[in-house]
Amino acid sequence: MRAAVYHGTRDIRVQDMETPRPAPGELLLEVHAAGVCGTDASEWDHGPMMFPLAAPNEWSGHGGPIVPGHEFGGRVVGRGPGVDGFPDGTLVASGAGVSCGSCRPCRAGITNFCDRYFTLGLQRHGALAEYVAAPADICLDVGSLGLDDDLAALVQPMSIGLHSYRQGGANPGDPVVVIGVGGVGAFLVHAAASSGARVLAVDLDPHRLSVAGALGAAATLAVHREEPLVPRIVDALGGPATVVYEVTGVPSVLTAALEAVAPRGRVVAIGLGTAPVPIDVRSLTLRELRLVGTSAHVFEQDFADAARLVASRSGGWSDVAPVALPLEAVVEEGLAPMARGRPRRIKTLVDPSSVTARPASGSGVR
Repeated sequence: MRAAVYHGTRDIRVQDMETPRPAPGELLLEVHAAGVCGTDASEWDHGPMMFPLAAPNEWSGHGGPIVPGHEFGGRVVGRGPGVDGFPDGTLVASGAGVSCGSCRPCRAGITNFCDRYFTLGLQRHGALAEYVAAPADICLDVGSLGLDDDLAALVQPMSIGLHSYRQGGANPGDPVVVIGVGGVGAFLVHAAASSGARVLAVDLDPHRLSVAGALGAAATLAVHREEPLVPRIVDALGGPATVVYEVTGVPSVLTAALEAVAPRGRVVAIGLGTAPVPIDVRSLTLRELRLVGTSAHVFEQDFADAARLVASRSGGWSDVAPVALPLEAVVEEGLAPMARGRPRRIKTLVDPSSVTARPASGSGVR
């Protein structure tokens, strides 16, 4: 099979490799769409950080060059021993995160903190390849929802957005702010709006804000890097927010988010910054604020709901994911622009079976 293989910093090569064999409990999927995200771009640009090139990962067992791609779906073409259901041709979306099911976090229902957690596409071969093997218990039949291959690849990033939204504890009607509406932020806007929150989307990019409006944001706010953020947010909302979701990872924006919430408000820190952020603990304490983190998703809690959210958008997702690239274009058209902070689309899809770029699905629903 053909695959995009990461060999080191800024070194991804399209090459032939053996088709994986599904282990017990696994499915073999034929991939027609996989997404790439900021994590992939960071690994390409200045990794390896998460990719286990120098030594095998303790839990996945993989070491050496690796196939990225942790946002994906695929058509079932094979099953390992012990798999029930999933006949050939079933379209599934995969959660990618693998947990043991028996450690204390898994028993508590927080599988994203499994003692043995690893992710397909980060610590084991992923889906920037014509075929990928994935545990059946983190795969969901999405063909029954009417999704197609391109839309199946959006379920995993939607699950990240949904999990992040739920971490904020927002209620229907609450005024919430999403700062940064590319990538995860766009899916978060749709999850929040679909849950009844009154969403203000904030970004530097007018196009992203236009898409955020189409995804359900009640209002949008275009900002500039040097201007004070808090007064503009409070003015746009008519008061402080109940919840602010900070997706950029910029330290000054997290500080602004903490200033823009009402007493007893919540700030969910989603963006991964590169340096520690000073926090005004006195203000945090006296205003009874909550600063909340979020990591990945919990398959049993988030994934099926995320798939339904993807399916629920009647206009489809071509404004978010307009094109599917061939493997040969993943660096020049996908990872490199993202690493430079100038992505060419909100979500970049890759079709490992294609030799040219193609339009992604329009309606996405069959």
